Amino acid sequence: MEEEQRARRWFLAVWTIVTVVKIAIAARLPLFVDEAFYWQEGQHLAAAYSDLPGLTAWLTRLGTEFGGHHVLAVRAPFLLLAAVLPWLVARSAAHWFGAAVGWQAALLTVLMPLSGTLGLLALPDVPMAVATVLCADAGARLLREVDAMSATELAFGLMLGALSHYRFVGVIGVGLVALLWLPEGRKVLRDARVWVALAVGLLAWAPLLAWNLEYADAGLRFQLLDRHPWAFHGDGARFLLVQAAMVTPLLFWAMLVVSLRGLRGGKEAGTAWRYFALLGAISTLGFFLIGFFADNERVSFHWPLPGYLALVVVVPLLLRAWSPVRRKATWGLAGIGAMLMLGYYVVVSLPGLRTQMAGSKYYPENFAGWDTLAAEVRKAQAGLPEGTVLLADSFKTGAELGFALGDADIPTLDHPLNRKHGRAPQLQLWGLEHDGKRSAPTLLVVAATDVKFSALLAHYQRLCAVVGPLPPAKAVNIDHGARRFLLFALPAQTAGGECITPVVANIDMPEAGATVGRRFSVGGWAVKDVVGVTKVEVLMDGRVVAEAKDAIANDWLTVFLKGASRDPRMPRVQFNVEVDVGTLPTGRHWLGLRVTGGDGSVETWAERPVVVQ
Repeated sequence: MEEEQRARRWFLAVWTIVTVVKIAIAARLPLFVDEAFYWQEGQHLAAAYSDLPGLTAWLTRLGTEFGGHHVLAVRAPFLLLAAVLPWLVARSAAHWFGAAVGWQAALLTVLMPLSGTLGLLALPDVPMAVATVLCADAGARLLREVDAMSATELAFGLMLGALSHYRFVGVIGVGLVALLWLPEGRKVLRDARVWVALAVGLLAWAPLLAWNLEYADAGLRFQLLDRHPWAFHGDGARFLLVQAAMVTPLLFWAMLVVSLRGLRGGKEAGTAWRYFALLGAISTLGFFLIGFFADNERVSFHWPLPGYLALVVVVPLLLRAWSPVRRKATWGLAGIGAMLMLGYYVVVSLPGLRTQMAGSKYYPENFAGWDTLAAEVRKAQAGLPEGTVLLADSFKTGAELGFALGDADIPTLDHPLNRKHGRAPQLQLWGLEHDGKRSAPTLLVVAATDVKFSALLAHYQRLCAVVGPLPPAKAVNIDHGARRFLLFALPAQTAGGECITPVVANIDMPEAGATVGRRFSVGGWAVKDVVGVTKVEVLMDGRVVAEAKDAIANDWLTVFLKGASRDPRMPRVQFNVEVDVGTLPTGRHWLGLRVTGGDGSVETWAERPVVVQ
């Protein structure tokens, strides 16, 4: 009883604190790109969508209907489901292993970074996690006795999961394998009530299947074929390290031990232990193996979460057998992991701290700059003729700008990102994929940093082919250019003549983060199609500190740009200049370029940090 009360108090205290912190973060954290698109889907209600079943979009719409147009309202239903999740884990664990284990399992669910941060973002993983716990609990109860209540819980969990994500098929498959593995499970599958529950769950897939039948299996092809290379690559080897970091090392080790004992079926592993352990073991091992063949470009570290939610039910039993020091270390590392993950989101939600990450590989570009961009777009629209059309270059820009401006119908150009993320069919279905032809003035918004740098010039040239010659762009540099957008005021009719692309430039030296003296050399290059570059100014914290006078040849650049540049000076586009920063204070400063084109256009390029001694 004392252990139970202590575990309950710890859970209630930590759950309350984490929930409050998550609400506070969610109210300030800018929408992630996927969240913005789910919001856009929610503004176009349908039974299913190209990338997902309908539930995620429905929840975003539900949140904004009750809470208004605010990031917290978009996330509110997901925060609520995430807050309920540990209580469902507690209920399941307590049913089999006692109330104390139940509260401890719930506390681990709150502390484990992968599950503890659920709800901060409006993502399908939240309802899918709830569905997973419901199905796992229902399966365990059915092992003891098949009754109407357990079958109903199974049916509800299957329906919720089917409406959440394609990946829930894997949860169903793992559950069936676990039941077939156990003699008691094979007996369960002979009961008609279980098959009725499975049939009800199957019906929930009908809207998604109907969508795919109507649109040539576009969603299925993306999820199963297009996004995955299905060829061996070595990135799967990182699985153990990544998962140990995301779960915390000792907790991850405990889960592996539970999995192995469940597979082995030792004396200490009863039916319930083996069932939950099998669910986790099969799922985790499956994702480990798939990781060597599946998509390695997009985020996938959260995929094994359903298996961990099954294992966390049993882990407290294992921890009891560990030494007090090891047990405390496990809880302590889990707590540190939760604080670090929540701390990351705090940093991302605060513009000042986010700016400090600019220029590093940890910069959260998918969260950054959308409000600033929206303000610049409004300012540009105010100076353009009435009836000017707003046009985005990709689904990312269209969805994020759409939320910031309260417009879910911003047309979007065809873009590799639309296809890469499976959003092109949905944009086409909404009639929002724009062919570039126009009969009204148009403000085109291009996210330059969404394109690989080596392909940026070619991307500009493709824009020319789609929308015609580009006028001088207004550059919107956010966080020193870590996020960079270009605004083009296009005329109502496509003009003739050659297309002058925006500047593409780079500082080769010093490297980002380098330590420099009061006098140092700056080297780099700048190209601009058709008209070339007439002046390159070196900036320190926005102030001109030097001007490059002469250009020299850079033959390597022809290879890097794949011969795409039509700058008349090629290959003489390399500059080297000596900079004297004078009395500038020691410490971190921002080094940048201001480039003047042969057509008189001036473009401020992205900056990089250097440390002045």
